[in-house]
Amino acid sequence: MSTLEIRDLHVAITADDVQKEILRGVTLTINSGETHAIMGPNGSGKSTLAYSIAGHPKYTVTSGTINLDGEDVLAMSVDERARAGLFLAMQYPVEVPGVTVSNFLRTAKTAIDGEAPKLRTWVKDVKEAMGNLRMDPVFAERGVNEGFSGGEKKRHEILQLELLKPRFAVLDETDSGLDVDALRIVSEGVNRAQEASDMGVLLITHYTRILRYIKPDFVHVFVDGVIAEEGGPELADRLEDEGYDRFLTAAV
Repeated sequence: MSTLEIRDLHVAITADDVQKEILRGVTLTINSGETHAIMGPNGSGKSTLAYSIAGHPKYTVTSGTINLDGEDVLAMSVDERARAGLFLAMQYPVEVPGVTVSNFLRTAKTAIDGEAPKLRTWVKDVKEAMGNLRMDPVFAERGVNEGFSGGEKKRHEILQLELLKPRFAVLDETDSGLDVDALRIVSEGVNRAQEASDMGVLLITHYTRILRYIKPDFVHVFVDGVIAEEGGPELADRLEDEGYDRFLTAAV
C-alpha cells in the first residue's frame, strides 16, 4: 500500500511583487485505493493544492510537507514526481502542436517505466483504452489536444491515466465542460484505472454530479485555503442541498 501525506501545507503565489498566501495549513492523507473528493467554492485553494502536488513553479510552498511513501515530494522535480507515481489531470489541458498523441503516450510510458513498452502489446492497449473512452482512433495521430474540444481533451487526460497507471491521481475539475454522456464515460475510465492498479484518487470538483459515478470514501470542504469540514459521502449530499453558504458566512 502507498500513502500520500500532506502536512500543514502553506502555499503562496506572487503577483505584482506581492506574495499572497493561498493555502493556509492543509493536512490530508490519501492511501492506495481511496477516493478523496475536494469540494468548495471558487477561489478556495482547490486547484492550488493540485498544482502544488504536481510541482507547478507558479506556486511557492512556504511551509509544510508532502511525502509519498516517506519520500519528500517537494524535493523532486516535476518529472521525478511523475516517475514516482503522481499524475495530474489538468483543468485546462494544453495543446502541444507537432507532437502526436501516440508518440506522446509512448514516450511518457517509456520515461515512467524506464523502458519502452512492447510495441504489439502497447498498440493493443492504446486501441482498447481509446475504444473504452469512445475516442476515434484518428486522434492518435493528431497533435496533443490540438483542435480538441473540451470533452475530447478530458478524455485524453483519462486515456493517459489508464495507460500510465500512476499510484496517485489528482483530477482537477475533470468534470468541467462535460455533457452527461462524456461525464459518464470519463468517470468510468477513472473507475477502471483505479480497479486495475488500486491507485489513490484526489478528485477536485465544485459539483456532486461526478460523485454519482465516482464514489468518494472521504469528502473535504475547502474554504479560504483551509479544510473547513470533512466527512464521508453524506457530506457531498448535504452540500448538494445546502451549498457553501454556511461555510462562507462562518469565514466572513
